[in-house]
Amino acid sequence: MMIELGKYATTVMSAYGVTVLLLAVIVVQSLWRSARVKRALAAQEARMEMKSNG
Repeated sequence: MMIELGKYATTVMSAYGVTVLLLAVIVVQSLWRSARVKRALAAQEARMEMKSNG
């Protein structure tokens, strides 16, 4: 079900490809940063727990 793009097919498909690639990079970067922040938060909470216990 591909529409006929004529001489613009390469340009349009390249734009779609770049867009999908950038969206994938943003998702991966967000997941990576989320994991890093969760680790930092867990470490801080552990330090606070140790400080309050002793």
